[in-house]
Amino acid sequence: MNSKKQNSAFSHTIVKERFALETSFCNALYAKKTHFGFGGFGEATYYRTYSRMKADGSQEHWADTVIRAINGVMSIRKNHYVVNKLAWDDSAWQPYAKNLALTMFDMKWLPPGRGLWIMGTEYIYERGAAALNNCGAVDTTDLSLAADWTMDMLMCGVGVGFNTAWKGENVVMPDKTKPLSYTIPDSREGWVSSVRLLIESYTKGKEWFVFDYSKIRPEGSPIRGFGGTASGPSPLKELHKRMENTMDSFYHGAIDKTRCIVDIMNEIGACVVAGNVRRSAQIALGSIDDKTFLELKDYTKYPERAQIGWMSNNTVVLEKTEDFKQLPLIAKHIRDNGEPGIMNLINVQRYGRYGEHSEDKAWLTNPCSEIPLESFELCNLAEVFPARCNNEEEFYEALEFATFYASTVALLPTHRSESNAIIVRNRRIGVSLSGIADMLDTLGATELTRRLRKGYKLVVSTNQALAAKAGIPDSIRVTTVKPSGTISQLVGVSSGMHFPTFRYAIRRMRVGTTSVISKVLKAAGVPYEEDLYSKNTTVFEFPIYQGKTRKASSVSAWEQFSLLAMLQREWSDNMVSCTIYFDPKEEGEQIEHMLAQFAPLIKSVSMLPHTKIGAYKQMPYEGITKEEYEKRLSELQKIDWNSFSGSDGVELRFCTDDICYL
Repeated sequence: MNSKKQNSAFSHTIVKERFALETSFCNALYAKKTHFGFGGFGEATYYRTYSRMKADGSQEHWADTVIRAINGVMSIRKNHYVVNKLAWDDSAWQPYAKNLALTMFDMKWLPPGRGLWIMGTEYIYERGAAALNNCGAVDTTDLSLAADWTMDMLMCGVGVGFNTAWKGENVVMPDKTKPLSYTIPDSREGWVSSVRLLIESYTKGKEWFVFDYSKIRPEGSPIRGFGGTASGPSPLKELHKRMENTMDSFYHGAIDKTRCIVDIMNEIGACVVAGNVRRSAQIALGSIDDKTFLELKDYTKYPERAQIGWMSNNTVVLEKTEDFKQLPLIAKHIRDNGEPGIMNLINVQRYGRYGEHSEDKAWLTNPCSEIPLESFELCNLAEVFPARCNNEEEFYEALEFATFYASTVALLPTHRSESNAIIVRNRRIGVSLSGIADMLDTLGATELTRRLRKGYKLVVSTNQALAAKAGIPDSIRVTTVKPSGTISQLVGVSSGMHFPTFRYAIRRMRVGTTSVISKVLKAAGVPYEEDLYSKNTTVFEFPIYQGKTRKASSVSAWEQFSLLAMLQREWSDNMVSCTIYFDPKEEGEQIEHMLAQFAPLIKSVSMLPHTKIGAYKQMPYEGITKEEYEKRLSELQKIDWNSFSGSDGVELRFCTDDICYL
């Protein structure tokens, strides 16, 4: 490529500088043996979800993904230094980058799933950091802007929280007899703008449009840059019909403003999932005094919401001391259907770690409630796995590297000016831990507490040093506990702070029947059957052993609450994502007492009853005996992943009832 063409190619690129690990080091990394968790399941999860095609058309193996991710994060930091005329020396950074890569290869720390999948790609270099962020939130006071931003971020794979702040005032019925025509561009921006235009015709009295979908690529076409295949215009057409019906219903008084807001947002989420974007995680935040909000998941009252209501977890925000008087009402709803969750805004805005006064302007949260956020704010995460560290010092080193990764992602702007304005002020990150239950049962509570205290100080000091070198403010918050989904499965540890559902289990994986990975797994003899709930989907079964850690059903809800409170006090200055599992028969009547004791000490929590074994067929986890596990394991053949090719990864699409795959 000549210099003129090269300059043209980089003219619209945000990250123009590049860093590359030395070739000799990369060759040594290719020679290392990879150790995925949970036997064949962790490895299959990696190839299904995060392995991409390389530029030469071949498929990534683990070393390739590590190299891409490390080159990517180092390129972002290098670019920041060069753009801001700070000293940078590639050779001086090589030893650090190599250690970063080695510890990532050994899974002592990892980027979040989105980082594994898209870090170091041209998409990030050209379009900025939005797709690298796990979390986002938006205030709905301006409903059309909030919907615009929400759809934009969901289409980038960012989970979004939203409140019910829109007042519903000055809504008009647009004149639909004289519509203007709007041809929707075949782009993310085109889909987003159509949503804003439709809502503005009601909320701001603007023109009514008839949409022309002819430019949208047909179903099955490849999506350049972000990967996957196009859905065609059908999901967008359905969204427009649903939104028009919702706004008409609100105008005519058939629904109230709370229902209108949540329906619009849930409708957007459902469209994004159907549109082949890999996830559409949402959380709706409402008032404890809002009866409509509390009953939104009551599908006997609102049966028409069943098609979209599952898109968001619903959480009440406790804003003032008087709100805690409503804990008996919250407990009743939790016993009935496992919702709502709780966000203690008093603690969010007053403390970092509980008891450590440090103000935060956040009033919203992300879908899994591990990160408090301001409106339009984003946050990126990284994760450390103590079980993969051979000693205490390796644990602290992994914390340093995870802090480096997240702090570096926070240097890269997004394509949204509203978000950049908050990010440059807060630089909020979240260094998380997974396998906490494993640590508790292995080390004991006293030793775990000591390591968390020391580790927190290290993360803070590392972030401060990195910020000083980069010429930016320290991050307002730096630690969290995220629920962890596929990432903890790659490593083979319990998710976040949660105890494993079973010690021995069948772990099921759903993949497209015609996908490349389906053919590879079938050829290897992995047991499978057709999905009973989704067409053209195959369910594969892997035996897994989740170690000696106590299973969730043997840990009381009281102990889970105690662990949550300890983590909020000793580790997380953001929040702790936690689902407290309870026995409805033995502990259901104690929920109010638990909330009364612990809600004042924490920032967020949700609760769910234990799922009965065999509650439905093809559950993600199914408990089995040790003998059945050993039998299945002995029959499992080694999978030849060299025959796997032609995939750009397929991430999970939404939050399940108990785990958010972010």
